[in-house]
Amino acid sequence: MLLLTGEYQHVVDDKGRVLVSNKLRSQIDADEHGSNFYLVFGANGVLCLYPEKHFEYLTLAVAPDTAAADETVAFERMGFALASKVELDAQGRLLLNERLRKRAGLKDQITLIGVRDHIELWNSENWEQYLSDHMAQYQKQMSQARQIVLQKQNDEP
Repeated sequence: MLLLTGEYQHVVDDKGRVLVSNKLRSQIDADEHGSNFYLVFGANGVLCLYPEKHFEYLTLAVAPDTAAADETVAFERMGFALASKVELDAQGRLLLNERLRKRAGLKDQITLIGVRDHIELWNSENWEQYLSDHMAQYQKQMSQARQIVLQKQNDEP
């Protein structure tokens, strides 16, 4: 199971590279999840970095029997055209070309966050706004989850 966690602030250098923190990279077992990554647009236009095996699972999730044919074609067309297989350099940096940065609205200050099976790349200002907008909802959900866990523990013999 892959559980990527944490938030890490980085700066895009003058060559368009961003460091993928060793703290994030060390959470990924290359043998189990693959040694390369796919850079793809995720929900809400957020740029996502998937370990290669998880990207493969994701692409197989939209099969012809789970969506209308024209939706499947559109998903595959957009998903594969906008995805790119990438490798990190020896220092753990990821090259983000200008077109990709523009489409994702990324500036020089980027926050990388671990989100279970992938890493999201956020413009730091947008990430802070997202946190502000969603903190109350998160706290409520966390409280509910804790109550469920505690109840299950109390119910165990």
